[in-house]
Amino acid sequence: MHRSGRAIIVLVLALLAVGATACGKRVTRIDPAAVTDLSGRWNDTDSRLVANALIEQSLSAPWLSRHSAARGGEPPAVIVGAFRNRTLEHIPVNTFISDLERAMINSGAVTMVASAGEREELRAERMDQQEHARAATRARLAQELGANYMLQGEITAIEDQEGRERVVYYQIDATLTDLESNVRVWAGNHQIKKYITRSRVSW
Repeated sequence: MHRSGRAIIVLVLALLAVGATACGKRVTRIDPAAVTDLSGRWNDTDSRLVANALIEQSLSAPWLSRHSAARGGEPPAVIVGAFRNRTLEHIPVNTFISDLERAMINSGAVTMVASAGEREELRAERMDQQEHARAATRARLAQELGANYMLQGEITAIEDQEGRERVVYYQIDATLTDLESNVRVWAGNHQIKKYITRSRVSW
């Protein structure tokens, strides 16, 4: 092969190698609790911070002391119902609900009751035990704790954009309702506002 032909092949191979290196991916592990905000969209940090803020609001409201006074100091039993995503983006609502439940349980101020789907699985296990488990170890039937209150809410968002600048405003509303009377004993909300800019790439 002519010397110039070999030189061209070597050059092409070198360029391919550089291109492969440039397109490579590097993964770095970070602290799961670290605040990361790449796109400006709803993320794990928002979920955790909003859940903590809402539960802190709710537990500092008068309904808790009223319940304790009426029930001889017994903590209220709470179940988390539906939290609806009213935004145009995908928000993992189940993760947010888990964050709410975790914040409530860790507060020590309330008793958390399993969700409807979880109760069905638990009931199936109890029924199975009645037939297959030793009598002394069977979980008794009809011993469930009924919830006193249900926590529900929704997530909404408003976006404003001009050129390479964008503002995303999230509002998370929550209510706590007495399951016996349907009276709302608490209503609260938390807001997040994000300002996002991009220097070159358009939205």
